[in-house]
Amino acid sequence: MYRNKLTTPETEWFFKAILSLKTEEDCARFFEDVATIGEVQAMAQRLHVAKLLNDGCKYSDVAEATGASTATISRVSRCLTYGADGYKLVLGRLEK
Repeated sequence: MYRNKLTTPETEWFFKAILSLKTEEDCARFFEDVATIGEVQAMAQRLHVAKLLNDGCKYSDVAEATGASTATISRVSRCLTYGADGYKLVLGRLEK
């Protein structure tokens, strides 16, 4: 298993719980219970930002399209460049 600063027995179990979800409805129901609406929307926004940046969009266009702050866009950009490649992994799989 990939190990990083997030790896604890609790996070491993949490990730297994996410992997057990089979449908978008399963995901919606689980995340509605486990996170606030704002937290889920923030994660969705970051993924949208990552997609646009990965597609080569400029910061100003990303901000306009997503409503994300420049701080959020910058953080996502750093993750795309220097992160664990999680965004790239997911974006590549979603394109298929």
